[in-house]
Amino acid sequence: MLNCLAAAGLKGHLAAGIVAVLLVVLDALVTGALHYDGLADTADGFGGGRTRDDILRIMRDHAIGSYGGVALALMIGLKATAYAALLQGSTWITAIILTPALGRWSILLLTATLPYARTSESVIGGMGKRSLVAGTLTLLIALAVAASPRAWIAVGTVIAVTTAFGFFCRRRIGGITGDTLGANLQLCECATLLTFLWAGWPQ
Repeated sequence: MLNCLAAAGLKGHLAAGIVAVLLVVLDALVTGALHYDGLADTADGFGGGRTRDDILRIMRDHAIGSYGGVALALMIGLKATAYAALLQGSTWITAIILTPALGRWSILLLTATLPYARTSESVIGGMGKRSLVAGTLTLLIALAVAASPRAWIAVGTVIAVTTAFGFFCRRRIGGITGDTLGANLQLCECATLLTFLWAGWPQ
């Protein structure tokens, strides 16, 4: 919702490309760049680690390697470009509201279905099937208000991306970590934006 308000306030005064970059900056500030860090750590871990222990160890390292740097650059560039394209049309509000909502919902899908991969105390304690049910009900209300078939296509895309990434994480490290949750959120947000564009947005 904050992104939508910011876009509405800036859209008539700045070029769409500049507004799009500011939306990405705002997202990073509001979240403390937590999910961006998760994407970078996950890319470094899976890119540089051969064994499960290697991957988990690399993901714990706070330094950003080449895989993480490339992943961040590609993701930020893709998000900014997609936002700019959406802002050119007249039906951008639903896309900008639902994109972060679907990204956060994807986290609930993983925490409800996969175990925590580390032996240390889980960072996903308290998040499970009940959280997924509550989050899904909230999302369904938002989808009903949006009343757009394209939004439901985006839901299907998020489920597909999350399922594929979840299977990948289970096979490589035996489950999920906080970093992989952040990475999945970023992947799903990018996939959602691309889905809205592919399905005919902006109009």
